[in-house]
Amino acid sequence: MALQTFHDTLVSSVTDGPTLTAAARASCIPTADRIFLPSHYFYPGRALRFRLGGRISCAVTTPGTVRFDICLGSAGTTIVFDTLALNLNIVAKTNVPWLLDVTLICRAVGAGTSTVFFPVGVFQSEAVIASPLPTVGGNGSLLVPTGAPAVGAGCDNTVASAVDVFHTQTVATGSLTVHTYQVDALN
Repeated sequence: MALQTFHDTLVSSVTDGPTLTAAARASCIPTADRIFLPSHYFYPGRALRFRLGGRISCAVTTPGTVRFDICLGSAGTTIVFDTLALNLNIVAKTNVPWLLDVTLICRAVGAGTSTVFFPVGVFQSEAVIASPLPTVGGNGSLLVPTGAPAVGAGCDNTVASAVDVFHTQTVATGSLTVHTYQVDALN
């Protein structure tokens, strides 16, 4: 028998996030789109889907890497998912599109760091290492996290939880802007 679950869009952006150019970790979503989930929101099996897209640039000589963290917790800074380092193209890219699609499935709930999630996702862009031009082969994609899939760090399900997404680039030779941001509760 079917679970008879629902799909609920929790937030969908209508503005751009900040354009990030520094080699530092920073929130990449629009400030107005930071939401809070109530205490005891998660249960084992509850899934959240994060879809982000925008533009990215990288330099030819020092493209570096990018990294995305999905954060929860009372301050929205506890990293519950980390893509790990995503290598950028050694061919210069200027304002090319990118897409990050991640689903987090709650595995356990509780206080302290007991609420944990198992991730599955993909990052796609012409800015990914070894991607051909779209006219000759399309965009590259990387499954995320780039290491072995595993349950991420935990958060506290007994308090309200802020939702935020952070971006880090290793060198200040590129830029990233989020144009679309959506979080859906899948059940």
